[in-house]
Amino acid sequence: MDREVQFVGQSSAFLDAVERASRAAPMRRPVLVIGERGTGKELIAERLHRLSPRWGEPLVTLNCAALPETLIEAELFGHEAGSFTGATRARIGRFEEADKGTLFLDELATLSMGAQERLLRAVEYGEVTRIGASKPVRVDVRIVAATNEDLPAMAAEGRFRPDLLDRLSFEVITLPPLRAREGDVAVLSDYFGRRMAAELGWDDWPGFAEHTLAQMISYPWPGNVRELRNVIERAVYRWDDPSRAIAHVQFDPFDSPWKPIPAPRYQPQTNQATSPIAAVDVPANENRPASTDAYSQGQHDAVADLRRAVDGYERAILEHHLGKHRYNQRQTAKALGLTYDQLRHCLRKHGMMDKAAAAVAKVATDIIAGQGSTREEA
Repeated sequence: MDREVQFVGQSSAFLDAVERASRAAPMRRPVLVIGERGTGKELIAERLHRLSPRWGEPLVTLNCAALPETLIEAELFGHEAGSFTGATRARIGRFEEADKGTLFLDELATLSMGAQERLLRAVEYGEVTRIGASKPVRVDVRIVAATNEDLPAMAAEGRFRPDLLDRLSFEVITLPPLRAREGDVAVLSDYFGRRMAAELGWDDWPGFAEHTLAQMISYPWPGNVRELRNVIERAVYRWDDPSRAIAHVQFDPFDSPWKPIPAPRYQPQTNQATSPIAAVDVPANENRPASTDAYSQGQHDAVADLRRAVDGYERAILEHHLGKHRYNQRQTAKALGLTYDQLRHCLRKHGMMDKAAAAVAKVATDIIAGQGSTREEA
């Protein structure tokens, strides 16, 4: 496969979905691919086509959400000249383009009810009728459709034809989101990072710092693999020291202290007084242990858990900003709104002085080595 459509991952949930696609590929039946945005639905569609007997025939893709409702039927089934305003000449539709091959319908749930009805006939009888034509045209097309919607729920609500759903759901492949693919964030981060480093001409791949990788593993990734790829490639290209592990990633590219602030909406004044928030009465003895000692021990454990959580959060913030500012402590202190002495106190508190000193020494050594090589070349 092309390097842009490789499947990278090791989690059982991901490998099961790929295996199911491989088993369904030789069949002539329709396949539904379900998954959140960025999970790789189009890659599964391409796999279904490439591993099928139709691999030498066309794979035609149509994003159903990219066209207005008035044009989607003409795009799918074609039209004759003069069939509607602007149709100056006849045009074949995507079904005829995909004859003997595969038609991939992305964002299937956005199809209008009229288009769904005509699609049902095409799937059921293997023939399409161009808009403005009187005779149908026979086509041999394998349908692969994808969506991120709950189609059975839509059918129950009357927003999707149940009979069309029955015809398309011979096999349903549901792709797991990235947050459910255990271990794959680290694997994909390394894969995309190495590719970007090679594109930038780096001699070696330094990898990611431990705290940075931990941040990426704990992040929920609402945009899944597509979002992960953007975050990794952005982090690599912004990192200007290929000899050191990448210690900073920015998940939200729009996050900035100078981003525009939306204008406040006008709220008309009303005469109704704002009702105060009612206080919640908690019975004095409810949920309290019978033993006073047990109650005190429970309070002590809760305080200890809170302190550990706060310390862990504080340490993560320090690691993040130290990496972002290349372990320059004065710049880090300024970014955190601390004095230099306050930052040093925090580093000692969390046992990070040795790590910070080692990082600074590494930077200084690199600078000296660079200056020395310059003098030798001169």
